[in-house]
Amino acid sequence: MVHQDQGKLVQEVAAGGLPAPPSRYVLKEEVRPTGGVAASELAFPTVDLQRLAEPGDVEEAAKLRSALDSWGLFAVTGHGVPEELLDGILDATREFFHLPAEAKLEYANRTDDGEFQAEGYGIDRVDTDEQVLDWCDRLYLTVQPDGERQPRFWPPSLATLLHEYTLRSETVAKRVLRAMATALGFREEFFLDRVGEHGNTYARFSYYPPCPRPELVYGLKPHTDNSVVTVLLLDRDVGGLQVLKQDDGRWVDVPVFRRHELLVVVGEEMELMSNAAFIAPTHRVVTGDRERMSLVMFYQPEPHLDLQPAEELVDETRPAMYRKLKAKTFGDGFFDAFALGERTLDFLKVTIDNKDAVSSA
Repeated sequence: MVHQDQGKLVQEVAAGGLPAPPSRYVLKEEVRPTGGVAASELAFPTVDLQRLAEPGDVEEAAKLRSALDSWGLFAVTGHGVPEELLDGILDATREFFHLPAEAKLEYANRTDDGEFQAEGYGIDRVDTDEQVLDWCDRLYLTVQPDGERQPRFWPPSLATLLHEYTLRSETVAKRVLRAMATALGFREEFFLDRVGEHGNTYARFSYYPPCPRPELVYGLKPHTDNSVVTVLLLDRDVGGLQVLKQDDGRWVDVPVFRRHELLVVVGEEMELMSNAAFIAPTHRVVTGDRERMSLVMFYQPEPHLDLQPAEELVDETRPAMYRKLKAKTFGDGFFDAFALGERTLDFLKVTIDNKDAVSSA
């Protein structure tokens, strides 16, 4: 059962001027965030989507594959989303979170009797009194399919911009999925066919207030994404997103993007479908003395479709690494897994132990 006391909005807590975060937000000493490695030291991966779409651009295709193999995420340029739209929706996001509390609570993610619901404005789900809370408020919305939108949760100041951004971001996600298919030697529609024509897309607007003791809290706990791919529009001025580097286990600061780049992240559903050819990276958000915000778009398969490793990626040397399940079952399990700080693949016990077979591949 979801805990009834969902806790205060973090923005309200931060406005109280406390010298340190309340105990509900303070992490145990052994898991507190430490400084990440500067991305500039490791040449953070960037891929030009426009070049990637050009036949025969071997160099850009190699950059994509390298980013997928060693990072699980990458910045994209040449994405075709107008800069004025990116700036406009970030500005509108800031304006929304700066509204008086009573205005924002018109979109609250609680039912009339106080039960948590996924959509709307508030904090993430709280299951127990012992759960350590993230230093973050959010507005979470279904944006696709259009017919499943719930307009009562859509602030008018964001609605038109979000509709246009949804269409533009979907184009980016599909271009990336086509490129990921060709990176494995398959036809462009290989993954898109497995997502379906009417997949679900969710938008998360996240707001991280200034924190008096950033070293004690997570803005957002370490997690992997409930998506095939995720497209992120990051704060123009303030960093805080960190990724756990797959090949050496170091936390790396994702840089602040100054040229209107977007960030693409591999989700767990892609990891499953690709039979771990692509791995969903663990990432987190740390806080600071300045407010930060972001807009994240999660692209998921049609709920009725089966999620399973593509048969073309299964053979004797690399057997199926995950069990089959419905996309809806996976999506429903994510929120339980996230509250516990677990990968959904692990929480749902989807992973098959094939260590001996894989190590010999």
